[in-house]
Amino acid sequence: MPFRQRLKAVTLPLTILSWVLLLLSTLSHTNGQVATRLGGTWPEWITLMSQAAFAAFVFIYQRGRPDPLHGNDFVGLLRRLVLGPGLLATLCVSLHLIERFVQAELPTNDETFYAFIYTANLALFVVFLAYTNYSWRSLVLFRASLKLRRQWVWFEILLGFTLLFRLLDWVPPHPFDYFIVGGLGLFGVYLSGNQQWVAYLNRRQKWEAVLLQIAILLAMTVFVVYFLRIRFDPKLVAPAPQHAFLLLNAFFGAFYSFMGLLVTIFNLPTASVFEQKREEILSMQRLTQLIQKGQTEEEVYAMFFDSAVQTMDADAAWLTLETEEGNTTEQQHHVSPEQIASILELLQEHNLQHIEYLNNDLSGSNGFRSLDLPYGSLVAMPLRSAKRRFGALYMLKENRYGFDRENLSILQTFASQTVLSIENLQLVHISLENQRVQEELKIASIVQDSLIPKNLPIDSWFDISSYAASAKEVGGDFYDFLHLPGRQLAILIGDVSGKGVTAAFHVAQMKGIFHALMQENHLARSEREKFPVPSRFMTQANTALARCLEKAAFITASLYIIDYENGGFVFARAGHCHTLYYHSIKEEVSYFQTAGLGLGIIRNESYEKHIKNQFYDYNPGDVMVIYTDGIVEARNALQEEYGEQRLLYMLEQTFSMEADEIKEQILADLAEFSAGQPMHDDQTLLVVKFKSAQPDGLN
Repeated sequence: MPFRQRLKAVTLPLTILSWVLLLLSTLSHTNGQVATRLGGTWPEWITLMSQAAFAAFVFIYQRGRPDPLHGNDFVGLLRRLVLGPGLLATLCVSLHLIERFVQAELPTNDETFYAFIYTANLALFVVFLAYTNYSWRSLVLFRASLKLRRQWVWFEILLGFTLLFRLLDWVPPHPFDYFIVGGLGLFGVYLSGNQQWVAYLNRRQKWEAVLLQIAILLAMTVFVVYFLRIRFDPKLVAPAPQHAFLLLNAFFGAFYSFMGLLVTIFNLPTASVFEQKREEILSMQRLTQLIQKGQTEEEVYAMFFDSAVQTMDADAAWLTLETEEGNTTEQQHHVSPEQIASILELLQEHNLQHIEYLNNDLSGSNGFRSLDLPYGSLVAMPLRSAKRRFGALYMLKENRYGFDRENLSILQTFASQTVLSIENLQLVHISLENQRVQEELKIASIVQDSLIPKNLPIDSWFDISSYAASAKEVGGDFYDFLHLPGRQLAILIGDVSGKGVTAAFHVAQMKGIFHALMQENHLARSEREKFPVPSRFMTQANTALARCLEKAAFITASLYIIDYENGGFVFARAGHCHTLYYHSIKEEVSYFQTAGLGLGIIRNESYEKHIKNQFYDYNPGDVMVIYTDGIVEARNALQEEYGEQRLLYMLEQTFSMEADEIKEQILADLAEFSAGQPMHDDQTLLVVKFKSAQPDGLN
């Protein structure tokens, strides 16, 4: 059973038991028959200790529950917080009204009912504080540093001891008691000020959070009023330290809730800033998506100009475009040709027309002051690549300091994305105009053929046999080998989604990444760290491919590093076909069922969580069959797939043969199965057999 569940299972009955003990102890101080049955007045320390135990168990129980904050649902947490304390406060008021009604209708000197109501409200109040405290803790510690989390733990410990001592009627000498309470208050103010969650709310959510926090304070007020009202009630049978303890709790709860409310209110003016930054990010995402759908250069430029003006909230702007022949065109927004000409002339005089330029005080600049422009800020962003200049974007705002460095950074991203899309469109246009698609396919096929290893690794530890066939002129299957120091061999096999030139291009990329990442790291601290393990290679390859793969493209791959001197290998599977393996000692054939996600499906740091290493010690005579899905997905005349079970059966029949013979038997069975049917997908097959007589006494 998990620790939280065990904690919950233990503390819940102890909480109930301590409250029952507190109730009985309180009733023993009354003047009714119940007190007589309880054997008279119990010692005061029993009441205080049961109260302390009840409060401690309630807080421990609440701390053991799962974090009440789900993701970034801050307002939802406050709603649940209002609902819980709101119900508790309503119960408190209801119990108090019932108690007053009973006293009015049935005058009696019996304090039993009064004591029961008081103890019940005490329990409601402690539950209210615990629930509120740990909900507020989740908000304060949202994305907090380790230092702040440790400080919160110390704050809980110090506050707990202060309240416990007050309950036991131990008060430090004056004025040290003021210093202790004041110090805790300042410590709580400091912690309450670290609330990063407020920055993630928009203006509407912040106002909603303010109203919800006010409701929490009102619920707190209900309890405070109740305990203050009965403070001097002659029927109060609880010890004075207990009542002082409750009032001090109420003070701290109300004080820190009020501080949280102030933090939210004072962050309201920044809501528009965060909303603006969020809108800038969303605009950049929309621009990227639209550009990817663009059909012509004119459409791409128009989308770039409109999105930039909207995102930067420019009062005026124009976009100057230059052709390779030297002609220029312009797109304008609320700016006259005369103003454009005067600004460009001034920039040219100071050699600023071809660089990024930001001026947030045009009226304070000598040259711009003479132009008498109705604008206070200017930003210029050139559109250029390594080969040529495409033009420039100019934006104006009426206010001074209307742009900042973040605006400049966003415009740089916009401009880079636009230039890249224009270049891609031009390349596609050139390709279509020249009608050389078939010639490109032939060239790509030659290139891909050159990438397939012609010489297989030869060693005295194992035999390898390979087969590769493309369903079209250019396929997406690939495999490669790389000898590593220390008698190790790296084997990479994979399949790129799609076919044709694009697939061949990604095959070349993947093989280049393979040879680049598997180079020796001379700065490694140990022999083991000199080369990346398969899972690390997949993570690095995913990062390298993230920016060059098309949006819908992905690559499946498996990497094996065989340490045949030590008789073992490690591998990682990135969404590729499961490895088929014959275990010579167990004399059984099975698939390695390992998890793994294809490269390019998740294009951020979280991909690392989806790829794992698997280690295996091989034995002489073991056989490993590595393949692509074109093998098991081949179909017969009835459109039935060849399947993993048939491949497993073939290895069961042939494991005693040499690697070449095993491969030929599998291919012969596959050809017989799919006779007369076209090849729908590329087919790649590798057979690795560890020799029965291993060198260095490994046999």
